[in-house]
Amino acid sequence: MLNKKMYAALNKHMNIELYSAYLYLSMSSHANSIGLKGTANWFMVQYQEEMVHFMKFYNYINSQGASIGLSAMSAPPGQYKSLLDMFEQTLKHEQFITRCINDLTDLALKEKDHASHIFLQWFVTEQIEEEENDRDLIGKLRLIGDNGHGLLMLDGEMAARIFVPPPATAA
Repeated sequence: MLNKKMYAALNKHMNIELYSAYLYLSMSSHANSIGLKGTANWFMVQYQEEMVHFMKFYNYINSQGASIGLSAMSAPPGQYKSLLDMFEQTLKHEQFITRCINDLTDLALKEKDHASHIFLQWFVTEQIEEEENDRDLIGKLRLIGDNGHGLLMLDGEMAARIFVPPPATAA
């Protein structure tokens, strides 16, 4: 069973994960609107991953005998200066998520909530991958610069990304 502090923090973060999905859905739409179908695909896969993250929190909170509290969300940005700007914003957002996960992990330890601490370890590992992917793409975009051919090649590379659901778990 979750104590009040842990429940409030997990529920708040669950809503942040839902916002992340909303953000990446918006980025997918923007990429599509400027003709970068591969990039749109990349962000659609990111959206699907964030929905898995949201559902992991949703299921965990429910499994602990607590009810879910959904909150209102602000609209995510819909326009970006460039593809590089979009990925820099993505990295900034993922770094925020990493800080949130770390804070949740610290709280679980402070509250001696070992079940939540174990649950959160998957997210700690996941955030390493999330930030690394963004840094890799930012590096490629910086190398490409304004080269349209390079941008089209990278867009084609991003078109190959597919959504692979994580193995089913209890939470």
